[in-house]
Formats: sequence, structure tokens, C-alpha cells
Amino acid sequence: MKLIQAQPKTPEARLRLDPQVTELVLTRYLHNEITKTGFDRAVLGLSGGIDSALSCYLAARALGPENVLALRLPYRTSSPESLAHADLIIEALGIHSETIDISGMVDSLEAATPEMTAHRKGNVMARARMIAIYDRSAAWNALVIGTSNKTELLLGYGTIFGDLASAVNPIGDLYKTQVRQLARAMGVPQSIIDKAPSADLMPDQTDEGDLGFTYEQVDQLLYLIVDERYTLEEAVSAGFSRAFVERVWRMVQRAQYKRALPVIPKITDRSIGHDFRYLRDWGT
Repeated sequence: MKLIQAQPKTPEARLRLDPQVTELVLTRYLHNEITKTGFDRAVLGLSGGIDSALSCYLAARALGPENVLALRLPYRTSSPESLAHADLIIEALGIHSETIDISGMVDSLEAATPEMTAHRKGNVMARARMIAIYDRSAAWNALVIGTSNKTELLLGYGTIFGDLASAVNPIGDLYKTQVRQLARAMGVPQSIIDKAPSADLMPDQTDEGDLGFTYEQVDQLLYLIVDERYTLEEAVSAGFSRAFVERVWRMVQRAQYKRALPVIPKITDRSIGHDFRYLRDWGT
């Protein structure tokens, strides 16, 4: 069952998906992955952005809204709009919610680290949020749902053991432009779909400002070189600048460590990750 049209003829068609089929696949996948491990509830961070909103919609439809806990995790400089948009999702779905201010967690480490840069502080904030999410997952007996899309995962645009951490990630094979398609079809509020994507780690930060290109641009290129297995030369021939192609592909290569389990050197006869390898649900 293919979710993307075969042999696309236009740039727009390359990333077009069938929203109904995609929603069905992802909700059934979520339900199966969570329940087969003995859980029936999910917890996730709800930033007010489109990715976490879509993950929330999928979780609520897969498990029922009564089995989903959304956490709002603001820092003292977080955008009030982000909190308001998170509220829109909570009210629309009727899910459980809680607000935990992470300012104290972050500020205590920053006070002990005078040389902390803005980038380091952003990483601390992302990991502080995940500490709170995993604590509530233990208290609520729920699995943590991921909210990182395929574009972010390929480019390494995320914090390892921070926003990249989860037990199940329903949107990890959807490019950002596909996230927008499915979000629109599932009824995510238009104000959330239309706003500039941001990690909200510092004032006026945007994803595309950090990256230096738009999601529409990079998704078209990533689809060709990842899904269609174009060579870099073929991607250039397709109309992308050589500098852009080489820069993006280097980002994909350098981020591989974020997409893989920690590397373990082989010493014994059966090493984890080398010889002692089983499917994720082995033993359940």
C-alpha cells in the first residue's frame, strides 16, 4: 500500500500523500506498538507547533483522548502564542494536560555555568523538557510519543536525548510538507499550520532561520536523494544548486549518529547490536 504517488511528474506531486490512508496506517501502528508492550496510554510534549499537534491528534485517535497526556513545558521566555496554541489542541481533542515550568531546572544549571552559550542553553532546555516527559510517563504508566518529522531526523535538526527521544514516533517518516498535508486533513487548527515552525528555545527563533533554507526547498531535494536514490549529480541536474545539494547531503551524513543506537565495540562472541540482534518486540 503506497502512501506516495508513483512516478511523480511535478515537484508538488513528489511529496503528495493520501491523508486518509496515512492516518489509518499511523493510528493503527500507534495502537499496535503501544498495546503490544502492555501499555494503553501515551504522553508527549505539546509545544503548540504543528509536529507535536499532529502527533497528539494521531495518539488521541489511536488510543482515545482519555488515554493521552499532553505536557506544556514552557521556559520563562517562551512565546505566549505557543502556550495558547497548545491549549487549542488540548481543548479540541479533550485530552489530559499539565503545565510544568522548566525555568528552575534550566536556570540552576545556567547559574553554575557562566560560560554557557545560547546553543548549549537550548540543548539544556530540550533535555529538561524530556526529563519532565519521562517522569510523567512513569507516573502515568504511559509510553512517550515522539514529535520529530523526517526532515528534522535526516538533517539532525534536534537534540539527542532531548526532543529526539521517544518510544514511538508516528511522524518520523513524514517530511515537513507532508506533516502539513496530514495536519490539515485531520483538522489541526489553521493558525498552527500556517505559523513559522520554531523550537521556541529562544526569542524570535525559527527553524528555517536556523537552517538557512525553507522546508519546501529541502524536502524536494531530500525526497530525490533519499527516497528516489538520486546521486548528487542527478540532483544538480534536477535543478538544485550544487552548493545546496552538497550542504544538505553533508548534514544528512553528519547526523547519522543521532539516528542510531549508541555504538558498542565488539569484545565478546555475542555483542549487542552486532550478533545479539532481535526485533524490537522480541520477548513481549
